[in-house]
Amino acid sequence: MSASGIRPGRRGRSVVTGLGVVAPTGIGAARHWESVLSGKSGLGRITRFDPTGYPVRVAGEVPGFRAAEQVPGRLVPQTDRFTHFALAAAEDALADAAADPATLPEYEMAVVTASSSGGTEFGQHEMENLYQKGSSWVGAYQSIAWFYAATTGQVSIRHGMRGPCGVICGEQAGGLDALGQSRRLLDTGSRLVLSGGTDASLCPYGLVAQLSTGRLSTEDDPARAYLPFDAAASGFVPGEGGAILVVESADAAHARGVPSYGELLGYAAGFDPSADGATVRHSVLVSVIRRALADAGLAPGEVDMVFADASGTPAEDLAEARALTEVFGPGGVPVTAPKTLTGRLYAGGAALDVATALLALSAGVVPHTAGLGRPAPGCEIDLVLDRPRQTDPRTALVLARGHGGFTSALVVGAGDRDALRR
Repeated sequence: MSASGIRPGRRGRSVVTGLGVVAPTGIGAARHWESVLSGKSGLGRITRFDPTGYPVRVAGEVPGFRAAEQVPGRLVPQTDRFTHFALAAAEDALADAAADPATLPEYEMAVVTASSSGGTEFGQHEMENLYQKGSSWVGAYQSIAWFYAATTGQVSIRHGMRGPCGVICGEQAGGLDALGQSRRLLDTGSRLVLSGGTDASLCPYGLVAQLSTGRLSTEDDPARAYLPFDAAASGFVPGEGGAILVVESADAAHARGVPSYGELLGYAAGFDPSADGATVRHSVLVSVIRRALADAGLAPGEVDMVFADASGTPAEDLAEARALTEVFGPGGVPVTAPKTLTGRLYAGGAALDVATALLALSAGVVPHTAGLGRPAPGCEIDLVLDRPRQTDPRTALVLARGHGGFTSALVVGAGDRDALRR
C-alpha cells in the first residue's frame, strides 16, 4: 500500500456529490431539470450577435447569465465566457456538495475539465483589435484567456486546488473523458475532483469555424432545427454552457456525511477514423459501449436507459441506432436525448448529459426527447417521446462522439435517493 493509502491496481468507488449547471435550459441543476421534465426548449434565434447573413441562425443560449454577478469582478475582463460558465458552475457544485475547499488538503483536490474551442469570443475580440487598431491594442490576457486549459487553471486557482490538474480536448466526447480521468485521480490519491466541461463559441468567429463541419442545421424554426433520430433530421443546433461535477471517493463522501447523486461505474473511449467520411461505421461505438459495460461489471440487460449522443445528422444517427441495437437488441433499452432542448454544447454537452442522467436516476424517471415527430427509417430503438417514463431506472449509459472521431461512453448508477430528498 502506498503512503496515500491507495492500493496499486485497486479501484475505489467514485461518487458524484455536487452538480453545477449553466445551460440554455436554465442556470442551476434544479431549473435545468424542471425544463427537461417539462420539455421546455432553450433553443431560439441567436441574440449574442446579429446572425443575419449566416446560414445558421438558431442556437441554444444560456438565458440571463451575467458574468459580473457570477464571477469575481477582476476575472471578468481576464477570462472568456466559457470560463465564466465554469467558474459559476464550479461554485454551485461545491455548494451543492457541501464541500468547503478551505477545509480540505490543497494537494488532494484536483481539477480536470473538457475543452473544445477554448476562449473563442475573447480571442475574436483581441484579433479585431489587432487587425483594426494594431498590436498595441491586444491585451495581455489574450495569451491565457483563449487557451484550452484556461478554465482548469482559473477554477483550481479560485479554490486553492493544487493537486493534479488538466484539460482534455475531445470535443463533444471530452466531458466523458474528463469524468473518466476523475476516477483515475481518485485512485491515485486525490480526495475530491472538480470535473466536467463548458463551452461558449456563439460568436461570429466561433460559428464560422463550426460551419466547416457541414453538420449544423440551417433550419430557421427552433422547433424543427434539431431532430435526432427523426425522418426530418437535418443536422444539429450549436449551444453554449455545460456542467461541472464534484466527484469524490465514496469513503470521503461518507466521512463528510453527504449523499451522492450516483456513482461513476464504468468508462471507455475509442477513436473512429471513419467518422468524417461518407459512410459512418458503428463498430467503434459498439466496442466502446461493451468495454464501458465490462468496466462497470454490468451486462447489457442491466442498463436501464441510454442518453444518446444524438448527432442529428442522418448517417451518424443511423450508426448510433445500429450500435445500440447490436448491443441491446431492437428496442432493448429506453433511449433519450434531452439535448434537443439545448443543442449540442461541445465540451459542455456530455457533462450536462451526465448531470441530467444523475438527476433522472435520483427522480426515478427516464426523461423524454422533446420535439420529435416521425422516427427515421432503420432507427430501431426505443426512443422515449412525448413525456418522461416512470421506470425507476438504477443505471444509465451516456454516449458521446466528438468531431474527428472521438468516441466515449460512461456508465452511472443511482445514489442515495432518500438522503438527497431530505
